[in-house]
Amino acid sequence: MAQLLAESRTNQSVRLSGHSWFQFKQLQAAIQGSSKARLYYHEGTIEIFMPGKDHESFKSLIGQLLELFFLKHGIIYKSTGSMTQEHDGQTSVQADESYCIGGDKSIPDLSIEVVYSSGNEAKLSSYQALKCPEVWFWEDGLLLIYHLRSTGYVRVNQSELLGLEAMDLELLSRCILKGETSHLEAAQDWFKAI
Repeated sequence: MAQLLAESRTNQSVRLSGHSWFQFKQLQAAIQGSSKARLYYHEGTIEIFMPGKDHESFKSLIGQLLELFFLKHGIIYKSTGSMTQEHDGQTSVQADESYCIGGDKSIPDLSIEVVYSSGNEAKLSSYQALKCPEVWFWEDGLLLIYHLRSTGYVRVNQSELLGLEAMDLELLSRCILKGETSHLEAAQDWFKAI
């Protein structure tokens, strides 16, 4: 476990199967205060996730670019970061970034996951249990958007959240990729274009 908690450039993850919600809540209480560890629970599986430097850099840049868009377009929002989102006894997730749009809510309208080794579309079932309206995945230079319908999540080409429908996602993706070399240039290019 000490190795898991060490600083790293790459992500570290441990999955534990066959555990109850009660056991998850005990583990959650035991590591409370560790700002680096993130815990996930769904259908008896606990994941302990330690994001690496590259992961954190991308999630911060995506958040920065989104917040510039919100500010420039006068969209009322509340950043809820990686707050714990839970549905008692069933699921618990901590998105990399999350936002309530139009006002504060118990479950954010938008949850964003940066995927390196964990957190891919398999997490959609957790977000569906929470009824999170939209989930974005940044993986291998691609931004994938899933919007919740009555039958489950559907992959869409454009955000369906109020105020984000006109966002140029190709430009956003290019700016995120530019952030690998310069966050400043990525933010400046994005701000000029929006």
